[in-house]
Amino acid sequence: MPWVQTYRKTVLSNGIKVITEEIRHVRSVSIGAWVSCGSRHEDERINGTAHFIEHMLFKGTARRSAFDIASDIDSVGGVMNAFTGKELTAFYVKVPDYHLPLAIDLLADIFNHSLFNLDEIDKEKAVVLQEISMVEDTPDEYIHDIFEKHFWEGHSLGMPVLGTRDSVDAFDRAKVMKFFEERYRGDNLVIAAVGNMEHEKLVDLVAKLFGTLPALRLHFDETKPQTTARFSCIEKDLEQLHLVVGTPAPATLEPTRFAGILMNSVFGGSMSSRLFQEIREKRGLAYAVRSYIVSYRDTGMLNIYVGTSKDKTQEVIDIILSEMGRMKNELFTEKELQSAKELIKGNLLLSMESTDNRMQKLATNEIYFGRNILPEEIVGKIDAVTGEDILALSQQMFTGANLSMVFLGEMTEAEMPRGDVEL
Repeated sequence: MPWVQTYRKTVLSNGIKVITEEIRHVRSVSIGAWVSCGSRHEDERINGTAHFIEHMLFKGTARRSAFDIASDIDSVGGVMNAFTGKELTAFYVKVPDYHLPLAIDLLADIFNHSLFNLDEIDKEKAVVLQEISMVEDTPDEYIHDIFEKHFWEGHSLGMPVLGTRDSVDAFDRAKVMKFFEERYRGDNLVIAAVGNMEHEKLVDLVAKLFGTLPALRLHFDETKPQTTARFSCIEKDLEQLHLVVGTPAPATLEPTRFAGILMNSVFGGSMSSRLFQEIREKRGLAYAVRSYIVSYRDTGMLNIYVGTSKDKTQEVIDIILSEMGRMKNELFTEKELQSAKELIKGNLLLSMESTDNRMQKLATNEIYFGRNILPEEIVGKIDAVTGEDILALSQQMFTGANLSMVFLGEMTEAEMPRGDVEL
């Protein structure tokens, strides 16, 4: 059955793209302002600025205090939040459909009239420094930042989204405002909305409230990062030894990403996956074990995370490398391939029942592909992947020249196991 969708797109005179999907049988609207900007567009001196701006846009405008922003959305039963990533920053609101004008007004207010008050900047710097400390005190989260720093060494993709203590401590109003005024503008901005609303009315509201934003003049230099095999150990007094093993993976814009998604599902991306079953269920070597793919515009990575005991680390690595060898040399069974396809398709289709998720997909498809991509198109791409496609991708990804490992815990460089990375 074809997917039923009412998709519309309008580009305002200042370059802002307004994209909508009208769903008449729901009573909510999810709307987001998406900026093509993240920590990738920073350097070491200003690392963490995009994330800091995300915080500051909730700290008061010429019309609303920080309390007013929170109170206005709470008073209508809505939700307002934001997140910053490596390539994107998003500010989003979900409200009952009849409060859509308020949602747009709130988003426009924080974009157009945020004060960036000096006192608030100082307080928020302290908050972000606490956030950095919180991550460092959470080893199963912190190790991923460490891995990316080593994996993309010398490239902005390797820098943490939160920034570092030194970079955050050096923030001042002039630097933050310069970053904001250069990037949160015009054709770098997508307004995406999904739910019970009319496209034309939404466009009129956005044009009225966002139309004064100037067009973007700054263009980013997104140099593709290069990776080589690296092995690192960070000594820390911990009960567990935390491990990440990673290798380059398909980028968002590469057709092979669908084979990568299916391969990861069988490899370690689900509870029935090979790594989960072998490491946790059969041998009891770890509680947390998983693999995941992260894709960016021009690159990606597949990582395996395991939290285990120091004396079991070598056995865990041997299992990971053994399963990588299987991936390179054996076709998936038909049952594994079909189960992976149904898992990925099922997750996709179930996620589309949420206006939040649909809004996010609408925005990211526009930013990365410049068009709307229907779920049935994605389902078709998944169904078209063959076992041979996955085998070819595995042979490309799982090589000793690509493989990196990071250890976090009570282990020295001399004690660090590597296994047979020749694969």
